[in-house]
Amino acid sequence: MVSNPEARHTKLYIFIDGAKDSSDQNAVNQTIHEAEQAKGFYDVEIERRHKNLGLSQSVCNGVSSVLSKEEAVIVVEDDIEVCPFFLKYMNEATSLYRDHSEVASIHGYIYPCKQILPETFFMKGADCWGWATWRSAWKKFEPDGSKLLEQLRSRKLEKEFDLEGVGPFTGMLQQQIQGKNDSWAIRWHASAFLAGMHTLYPGRSLVRNTGLDSSGTHCETTKKYDSPLSKTPIRIEPIPVVESEVGRKAFKEFYQAQK
Repeated sequence: MVSNPEARHTKLYIFIDGAKDSSDQNAVNQTIHEAEQAKGFYDVEIERRHKNLGLSQSVCNGVSSVLSKEEAVIVVEDDIEVCPFFLKYMNEATSLYRDHSEVASIHGYIYPCKQILPETFFMKGADCWGWATWRSAWKKFEPDGSKLLEQLRSRKLEKEFDLEGVGPFTGMLQQQIQGKNDSWAIRWHASAFLAGMHTLYPGRSLVRNTGLDSSGTHCETTKKYDSPLSKTPIRIEPIPVVESEVGRKAFKEFYQAQK
C-alpha cells in the first residue's frame, strides 16, 4: 500500500484477530510486530482482539468500527496485494459517487475476462477483494443470510443473482446459512443486490489475491482468478449508474468457463 503516493495522506486502521488456540499465538504475535512497523501513512491505529472472532465477524466489526468515525472506508484484507494506482482510483471514485444512494461500493479487482472492458462500469450487488464503501451504504448490510435468501426466492431473483444460472452465489448463501462457510461477502453482495444497488469495477485489475494458494480462508489453490495488475491508472469519469451489459456478459462467460 505504501507504494501508493496517496498513502501519506491516509489513516491506516489495522484490526488483528485473536488466536484460535495456542498454536496460532506465534503467528498472531508476528502479525502484531509487523503492524507496529507500518510506515508511510498519515497515521496508524492498531486494534487487537483478545479473542478470535473469525473471518466474518472480524471484517464486519472492523468496517463498522471505522465507519463510526469516518464517512468512508477502504477495506484491504491481509492477502490482498494492490498496485500503485489503487488508492488514487479508490479516492477519486469514492469522492465522485459518495452522494449516489444507488452505489453500494467501489471495487479494485476484476476477473481475468477475455473481453476488453470499459474503463469503469457498474454491476448490481457488491464485492470483496479490495473495496470501499460509505457509512450510508453499509447500513444496507443484512447479516442474516436466511432473510436474504427468503427475499431472493420470494422476489424470484435467484436466476438473475446467479448470472442466469452460471454463477455460484445462491449456493454460497445457502452454505453460509448452513454454517459451511463464514462468508460476510456473500451477504454483502446479496444485501446490495436486493437493495438495487451497484458496485463500480475497473476495466483492469488494481488488486491481486495472494491467498489463492490455500492460505486464505475459503480459498482453494487455483490460478483461475489471476488477473495481471494494471500498469496504468484507471481514469475516473462520471458514468450512469446502471448495470453494464458488457460487464455482465463478461462475468457470465468467466463463470461459464469455470464449469
